[in-house]
Amino acid sequence: MTTLENARALLATGPLCNSCLGRPFADRSFGLTNAERGRALRTTIALADDTDYEPDDPETCWVCEGYCGTFDAIADTIVDALGNVHFETYQVGTQVSPLVEENDRLLREDAGLDPEVGESLKREMNREVGRRVGAKSGAEVDFDRPDVLAVIDLDGFDSFEALESDSVTSHAVDVQINPAFVYGRYRKLERDIPQTEWPCRECGGSGVQLGDDGEEPCDYCGGSGYMYDTSVEQVVRPHVVEAMDGDEGTFHGAGREDVDARMLEEGRPFVLEVKRPRERTPDVAALESEINEAAAGAVEVEGLRLATYEMVERVKEHDASKHYRADVEFGEPVEEGDFEAALEELRGTTVEQETPQRVDHRRAALTRERTVYDAEGELREPTQAEVRIHGEGGLYIKELISSDEGRTVPSLAGLLETDAVVTALDVTGVEGESEPFEVEAYFRDEPRSDE
Repeated sequence: MTTLENARALLATGPLCNSCLGRPFADRSFGLTNAERGRALRTTIALADDTDYEPDDPETCWVCEGYCGTFDAIADTIVDALGNVHFETYQVGTQVSPLVEENDRLLREDAGLDPEVGESLKREMNREVGRRVGAKSGAEVDFDRPDVLAVIDLDGFDSFEALESDSVTSHAVDVQINPAFVYGRYRKLERDIPQTEWPCRECGGSGVQLGDDGEEPCDYCGGSGYMYDTSVEQVVRPHVVEAMDGDEGTFHGAGREDVDARMLEEGRPFVLEVKRPRERTPDVAALESEINEAAAGAVEVEGLRLATYEMVERVKEHDASKHYRADVEFGEPVEEGDFEAALEELRGTTVEQETPQRVDHRRAALTRERTVYDAEGELREPTQAEVRIHGEGGLYIKELISSDEGRTVPSLAGLLETDAVVTALDVTGVEGESEPFEVEAYFRDEPRSDE
């Protein structure tokens, strides 16, 4: 059958609005809306038959039951719902009632057409409402990871009431605001600061315990609910969440150093994820200064940038090597030649490490192989030295020094045949094994001019 014959068959099923008439021909004449296709077909048939042109309004359409006349009203509701939210990309989705979906299928079947020909009402609704949202907001559609997602529920409003009032209730639209991300590196300049919040193990973070007279402050944490007074997360998160006007934030680090270790020099990569941000483009340079001033020298952040959601996975999964500086104390005096020979032995070797005793309560019992890329140091006194290690990610440095009662082989203690313990540890570098963490594809902003 020709296109006009198919159009006649569709019109014979009952009153159709132009969108529903044009939708079965959505794969023809690129650049037209379905309503324009339907209007053109209706006009052509009227001219060919020399009959009066009689359009059918959406409220009389037996297929969409008026919903195709609500595109503008739905778009207005979505834009109003996002009135206090800054967004640059968006996506629109639609939940179509089963009855209307059935009507859409029956239209094609009754006209003798393939039930899958053209496009569905859902796709048309997404596109037409989405196009209007973009025009009203100035944002761009993004089908992969939009800043906001608006889901329309056609069962959530009466189409005929909407056509009469030219408005749609906000209850029919569910607006989802996707998280925003800020990347940076942190330095931890004081010891005994964990990377993330560390709730008290005794009170579970509540800060209270049961006493003879009822609830009282927890003895273990002093009522704070935390094992430590602060953390890198607690220093950074509130400022970023406030700057982005979000609801809450989550800290993601590229690994973590021991609580008693400092993180120095270029710092450790991290991403702060902000949930339901209403501002996505804060002044990151000003934010960086604000955080550093509030931290008062205990923690510093550097290189803050707006990042994509893929940066979270990159920070958590990207293979990285680490640089360490350790103060070491030996159980017996060590000769300088033996010390240098032991470092030479460690340099470039692959060690086997059983899960250290200090973490075996929270780590699986495994034997890990890790490479020591470089080992240097100076013997300050016969029983004291500074050791600098560049190692593969996951290398336990304290155990590389001490041997952990033979659980790490080889080790500095084992090679020197004396006890060795790390008395102070600093992480001096975290760098990607194959490429840097900071790749432009993972950022949403331009490189900062002040960096």
